[in-house]
Amino acid sequence: MKRIVLVCVMLLSVPLFSGCQSAYYSAMEKVGIHKREILVDRVEDTQTAQDEAQEEFVSALEQFRKVVNFDGGELEAVYDDMQSAYDDSEAAAESVSGHIRQVEDVAEALFDEWEEELEQYSSTKLRSQSAQALKNTKARYRSLHTSLKRAEAKMQPVLSALRDNTLFLKHNLNARAIGSLKGEFGGIKRDIDRLVLEMKRSIQASDQFIKEMRQ
Repeated sequence: MKRIVLVCVMLLSVPLFSGCQSAYYSAMEKVGIHKREILVDRVEDTQTAQDEAQEEFVSALEQFRKVVNFDGGELEAVYDDMQSAYDDSEAAAESVSGHIRQVEDVAEALFDEWEEELEQYSSTKLRSQSAQALKNTKARYRSLHTSLKRAEAKMQPVLSALRDNTLFLKHNLNARAIGSLKGEFGGIKRDIDRLVLEMKRSIQASDQFIKEMRQ
């Protein structure tokens, strides 16, 4: 980890979007950090982002619960809290998606490099063993990627529902609006429960992938 911090300091002036990723990987390799390690680190970062996203979505649900159970006081303050919870959930979802893109980028770079380097072997036996290892790693990655994308896909419908209800409350700060939102709560709770479950499965899949990559 210390090596990664050092390289990050070296590359503060290098934007980490796709066009500069190859330069980034090359710089990392110069200090002994290869794409395989970067992939594992980025999967771990995605796990962290998913953990944080779970917390934000659950928090948003609890804030929505307060709205539908509103029983006097400043309704505008309740709306402000709900808007803040939605904003935090949206930011957390964007973080998860961004980390997944980073995982995809380094995985693609790793597999491309691995494929190219198979041609450099003079030993047929070693080339065959490396090719099999590549095939196995790709299979493990595909399983992980499917899990990550499945969890990611469940975030947007929840965000859309939260946004709709937050907007509705914004323009209808009255008891009648609260009554309308009560009918929405059950469906949103159900979707968030499913989202959290899917994220937990994805985190478990990441744990397995990391373990296998480090063997």
